[in-house]
Amino acid sequence: MRYCLALDLKDDPELIARYEQQHRRIWPEIAEHLRRHGVLSMEIYRLGTRLTMLMETDDATYDAARMAAASQGNLRVQEWETLMWNFQAPTPWTPEGEKWTPMSKIFDLAQQ
Repeated sequence: MRYCLALDLKDDPELIARYEQQHRRIWPEIAEHLRRHGVLSMEIYRLGTRLTMLMETDDATYDAARMAAASQGNLRVQEWETLMWNFQAPTPWTPEGEKWTPMSKIFDLAQQ
């Protein structure tokens, strides 16, 4: 399945540069965690302070709730998330206490 999610960055050029630097090569444990939970591919794009993530998952192994629970019990993932929160900010439409928020697909050329 394909997911498209949004998140903002704090409006600070130095923090944005550091965030991008951190994503040039993420920690191996984070990549392994994602793959282990059925994430086949993940890309993040930026325009100003807005981030868009495209994520492809394996329907047979990906379960968002199971991955979230595993993330809570993984100290290295929690360390990464804490570090990332230094750079990230919720969008104006993000529910309280959440980060990446699903976007609604409004157009698909393949369906035309």
